Parts: sequence; C-alpha cells; structure tokens
Amino acid sequence: MDSTPYITRRRFLESSALAGIAALAAPHMCSAADTKPAKLRLAVKYGMVRVPGATVEQKFELVKKIGFEGLEIQAPGEVNLEEAVAASKATGIKIHGVIDSVHWKERLSDPNEEVRAKAVAALKEAIRAAKTVGADTCLLVPGKVSDPKNENFEQCWERSQAGVRECLALAEECKVIIAIETVWNDFITKPEHMIRYVDEINSPWCGAYFDCSNMLKYGVSSADWIRALGKRMVKFDFKGYSHKTGFKTPIGEGDENWPEVLKALADVGYDGWATSEVSGGGEPELTEIYNRMAKALGKA
Repeated sequence: MDSTPYITRRRFLESSALAGIAALAAPHMCSAADTKPAKLRLAVKYGMVRVPGATVEQKFELVKKIGFEGLEIQAPGEVNLEEAVAASKATGIKIHGVIDSVHWKERLSDPNEEVRAKAVAALKEAIRAAKTVGADTCLLVPGKVSDPKNENFEQCWERSQAGVRECLALAEECKVIIAIETVWNDFITKPEHMIRYVDEINSPWCGAYFDCSNMLKYGVSSADWIRALGKRMVKFDFKGYSHKTGFKTPIGEGDENWPEVLKALADVGYDGWATSEVSGGGEPELTEIYNRMAKALGKA
C-alpha cells in the first residue's frame, strides 16, 4: 500500500468518473468475446420462510417445491445447524451462505474495543457455521458511520478492515469467503469504495456481496456497480426499490433495470446465487416471490 494519506486517496476516488472505476475494475472483467449469459441460481433467506409450526426440513421442502435451489441462514442463533444440514441433505436445497447475525449490533467499527472484540468473535462463529453447513460465504456488514468523532468513515474503514483481517486465517481454513455487503450504513456507498476496500485487504477470502436494490439510493446504477466490481462480486441480493416508493416496491417493478443488470452480470462472467431479501411468507407469498425473481432474471 502506498504512503499517500488515506483521506487524500478517498477524495480523489470520490471525484473520479465511472470511467475511472472501470479502469480499476478492468483486471476483474471478462472480454466481450468471452461474454456468455450469467448462470444464476435462485435462493431466499431462511427467515423469509414463515410457516408457523413447520420443522426445519418442512421449510426446506417448501422452498424446493416452489423451485428455489438454495437458502441463506443467519448465524449464530437462527436455526439449529445439525437440523439445517440434515434438511439440506434430505431435500437437496443448498445452504449457500451464512449471514453474520450480530454485525449491526456488535460492529467491527464500534468505538469500544471490547465490542469490536465481540464482533470479531461473532464473525468467526459465523464462518465456522458456514463450514458446518457447507456454505461458501459469510455475509458481513462491516460497520456503520454513526458519529463524526467516534465512528466516522475513516475509523469505520480502519477498524473494520482490522477485524476482517483477524478472521482471514480462519476463513481460509474453512474455505469461506467473507463477503462485504452494501447497505444503508453511510459507509461503502460507491463502487470505488468497495473496490478499494476489498483490494486493500488483498485476499481471495474477502469479496463483495452486492445488493442491487440498496445502492440505487446513492446514484450509481446496479449495472454500473456490477461492471465496476467485476470478479470481486461473489454474490448478490435484491428486492424491489423505487426512488418513489422505496422498498415497498415489488420485485421487478423498481428502478433496478433488470435487463441492464443481466447484461452486466454476463459481462463480468457471473456464475452463482441470486438471493431475494423481502418480507416472505408461506407458500403463496414465496411462490409469487419466485415468479417475480425468475421473470426479472430472465429465467421465466
């Protein structure tokens, strides 16, 4: 890493045009001659499957019946891991990822060193859970910019990167990628932020988990984000988001511009999971979600 003060680099990056982003992303892009349709597998968050009284295996069975191929669980605490593994084996539904269940409350960016230590411990537990269930990513919200003096952008950057680095050896041992998610935390809000964040960590066990809907608020299109991130993007989430109606927008009726998203996914050679993150429900609600996902992603 060069010796230029970080704040100077940051201001330079934030003033760069998308052409500059593309230049940073170029090593991670496929050539036009190699472009093929993206390979997508549809999944939902386990918490979206809301069937009172249903067992873990029954929830997996419902997901399979509807047509999904995978689920993503939270850890620690959302589901018994042994039951989840058994349900996955019985149904063929892949648990493709784990979400750090405490990353908002116990943040890697917290001003309190003891809280940061708890956050590191929780992330390590989530990584181990991912190995247990056969998942290959652990989704992480790295922190939150909440206080200009005690938890500002620079502090969030430095503290969260330090926490992630503490977990890289375990991530490698477990073969689980720590996937940094884009959310409304006033932190990684532009493609150049994520590019630099991941590249500074400089490990195959840290990548980007892009949410196609979350980042529309900040003015860069989902397709431009995807092309900029390139191979750094290991997975993606989506909902439905409109500048007029927010997240009340149904999947496929928002401002994501799915035809352009699909082109961008093809451009970067994406081969992986597409996971919805909406309110969910029982069979009728989940079936509608599946149909909307399939239509938006060109699989219907």
